[in-house]
Amino acid sequence: MPEVHDLGLMIDSNIPIVVIETAEELRAIDTITRLSVSRNIPMYSWSITEGIQRLGFGFEMERDDKCQEPEAILEHIKKDRTAAIYVLCDFHPFLADSPKNIRLIKDIAMRKSRLGHTLILLSHSLNIPPEIRSYSARLQLRLPQPEHILAIVREEASNWSRQNGRKVKTDYPTLQQLVKNLSGLTYDEVRRLCRSAIIDDGAITESDLPEVNKAKFELMDMSSVLTYEFDTTSFQQVGGLHNLKQWLQTRDKVFNQGKDASNIDPPKGILLLGVQGGGKSLAAKAVAGAWHLPLLRMDVGSLYNKFFGETEKNLRKALQLAELMSPCVLWMDEIEKAFGQDAHDQGVSQRMLGTLLTWLAEKTHPVFVVATANKAHILPPELIRKGRLDEIFFVDFPDEETRATIFRIHLQKRKFDPDLFTLSTLTRMTEGFSGAEIEQAVVSAIYSAEARAEKLTHDHIVHEISMTQPLSVVMAEDIASLRAWAKDRTVKA
Repeated sequence: MPEVHDLGLMIDSNIPIVVIETAEELRAIDTITRLSVSRNIPMYSWSITEGIQRLGFGFEMERDDKCQEPEAILEHIKKDRTAAIYVLCDFHPFLADSPKNIRLIKDIAMRKSRLGHTLILLSHSLNIPPEIRSYSARLQLRLPQPEHILAIVREEASNWSRQNGRKVKTDYPTLQQLVKNLSGLTYDEVRRLCRSAIIDDGAITESDLPEVNKAKFELMDMSSVLTYEFDTTSFQQVGGLHNLKQWLQTRDKVFNQGKDASNIDPPKGILLLGVQGGGKSLAAKAVAGAWHLPLLRMDVGSLYNKFFGETEKNLRKALQLAELMSPCVLWMDEIEKAFGQDAHDQGVSQRMLGTLLTWLAEKTHPVFVVATANKAHILPPELIRKGRLDEIFFVDFPDEETRATIFRIHLQKRKFDPDLFTLSTLTRMTEGFSGAEIEQAVVSAIYSAEARAEKLTHDHIVHEISMTQPLSVVMAEDIASLRAWAKDRTVKA
């Protein structure tokens, strides 16, 4: 176990306080016990419920009812003259606003050369006070690698087979995808989610993957900075965007299927710029759907916090969590709200931009960024230059052929036969309409027909179209400016 080796190096370096921040308490205790036994160092654990206990082989414990209280155990350690390892479990509440406990820990740390004690603070979350921070070092329990995850999956499948008398069914691509989706979790979490995927039907299928991703997202408690988009789609439900579809298809194998292409840089992401309602959000969902990846949505406006430094901290946390969910698609919606050049926010947007650019340049995890924007002129040049993101696509109003496709999609989605409508007439009438406006015309026509107790007809849709003033007319000047900016700077989606 590499953690045993790492802990040994810390003890050899005479580090008095080791901090282990993990939810896997038993695994951490096992790691410390292995080192204690191999080096013949006495080891004790303490908790507020159990008091102090002597640990040894196989977790055999000798109970001592003394030193139940936090202050008492620290006084005991300070007086003990036999060098030992003391593991304090869930001690974090007794560090906050407790000057005496902090001072006792500092006394123990400063007497390391005389006492020889190593104090290990073990908890799911630890905020080390500055008074003792310089005496401490953190030990990180490693997360399981793909081969370890695969071994756990096979072990759980074998357990299920023994109990039910038949083998667990799966296929190789789904199994590999499950292993990828379970990355970033602890050993215990991998085992729990793997078991939940198998136990209901004795199979690991594609339908299990979204549920695994959902459970993983909830375990990581990302909801404060990211949202998990369950409603992804496929490009069959997206009209037009042929260049974007082709671009993504040529990069699918490199990013998503683990193709051995060491001479090809994996794709970083794209920026979708365009008119409102043009299909940028739908395209972001379709990227995740086409690549069978979880979709995380970052509302950049929600990252802002009134306290100094908290906004940048929120962004860093969001990016770290996206890496833990990798491989995934990170949808950064309306990116100009956070990184626009005309923001008057005492430099917060510039600091956030620096954080994002550094992450884009240095990230090694498979996180594909889909950034969307409605305004071009306020986007910083550092973000839109080649190398930060792979390409900028301009999503314009759909042409006649695409509008016909959009009508077909939305009529079929609502169980109507598109061939019963004169699509050529509808597409001519909706020149300058966005995809969202076409969908709304269909929806409004259905409501009108229902209100009159009539079956939906071509005339209902024609009437709703005639009552609609599209954005291309209402915002004509702004859209003309956006098109002019995008003409020689972007690729038509």
